[in-house]
Amino acid sequence: MLKVNKVDAIIPARGGSKGLKHKNIKIMAGKKLIEYSIEAALKCPKISRVIVSTEDSEIKQVSLKSGAEVFDRPLELASDTAQTHGVARHVLDKLKQENDCPKYFVLLQPTSPLRTSKHLTACIEDFVKSNAACAISVTEVEDHPYKDFLIENDMLKPLFNAKSFESRRQDLPKVFRPNGAIFLISSALFLEKNVFFVPPAMPFIMSNEESIDIDTEFDFFVAESLLKRFECNQNRR
Repeated sequence: MLKVNKVDAIIPARGGSKGLKHKNIKIMAGKKLIEYSIEAALKCPKISRVIVSTEDSEIKQVSLKSGAEVFDRPLELASDTAQTHGVARHVLDKLKQENDCPKYFVLLQPTSPLRTSKHLTACIEDFVKSNAACAISVTEVEDHPYKDFLIENDMLKPLFNAKSFESRRQDLPKVFRPNGAIFLISSALFLEKNVFFVPPAMPFIMSNEESIDIDTEFDFFVAESLLKRFECNQNRR
C-alpha cells in the first residue's frame, strides 16, 4: 500500500477562452466558476496546498481572495496551443526550487464545478489502497464508440466492425471516458514521463451529471441548473 503524505492541488486557469469568454471567473449559481474547484481542494483533508496557475490578473485576485496560492504563469504557457502538461511542470519546477515539491499532485481543471471535496478525498483514499501509478476520473460514455462510423471514400465504415455495430448495447463492454475533473499522479513520475496517464491507472468513476465540463454557453447553463438542484436537495435534508 502506498503512503501518500503530501498531495498538492494544481488548478490551471488561463484568462483566454475561445468557447466561452473569461469562463473561469464567470458567475455560476452565485459563485465564480473557479471558486468551486478552489473550495473543493481547500476542504479536502488530503490536500496540503492549493495552487492556481494563471497569467490573468482578475483570476489571480479571485483565487487569492478564495484562499488559494497563485503562481504567475508565463505567457507562452497561456496561449491557445499551450498544453496542461507544461503548466503542471512549471508549477512543480517552482515547488522544487522552494524545496517543497509534493510527493503527489492532483490536477483540477476549473471547468469541473460538480467535482467536490468528497470526490477528491475518496479518489486519494482509493489511490492509496491501490497499486496504481496514477488515478484518473472517468464517466461511462453516453454513446458507445463501438456503434460509431468513419467515413472512407464518402461511405460509412464501422469504427470497429459490423458485428459490434449490430450488437445490443448491453452486450458490449462498458466504455469510460476521462471527464477532466481529477488527474492524480506522483510528481517524480509525471516529471519523468510528462503525461498524466501511466499504467496501471486507477479509474475513479463519477456520474454523467457530476462529470460535466464547461466549454460552451450550453454547458454552463446545464452545470448551473445542476448546481442549483443539488443545493436545493441538500437544503431539504
